[in-house]
Amino acid sequence: MDRKIRILIGKPGLDGHDRGAKVIARALRDAGYEVIYTGLHQTPRMIINAAIQEDVDAIGLSILSGAHNYLFPQILELMRKEGLEDVVLFGGGIIPDEDVKELKSIGVKELFRPGTRISEVVQFIETQIRPMLVA
Repeated sequence: MDRKIRILIGKPGLDGHDRGAKVIARALRDAGYEVIYTGLHQTPRMIINAAIQEDVDAIGLSILSGAHNYLFPQILELMRKEGLEDVVLFGGGIIPDEDVKELKSIGVKELFRPGTRISEVVQFIETQIRPMLVA
């Protein structure tokens, strides 16, 4: 049976810019996914708690504050502690090339930067998350 992919869009930290997070949340919902948006100023613990409560397949973080090298590893650590290894972590924001490489090496599945088309995000979800649901 085919079920909807559940995606949590989180906005960690003190960054108050959430237009991108809202745009992606709406676009993913329009693409047929079940989307939960946490709202602004979430701690990593709050995001992980919401992910557990909502039983999501993926967590997408929007980080524009430059704190990506702090927040992504912290979220990954909490995911491992809570047994969420099967949940895909991806994100977006203004992230330099060298940081993208480092974050992917520690477990962030994909990072989308300014100029990314929604279709690219949907394709990522279909190729990276959908197969996990039928396996």
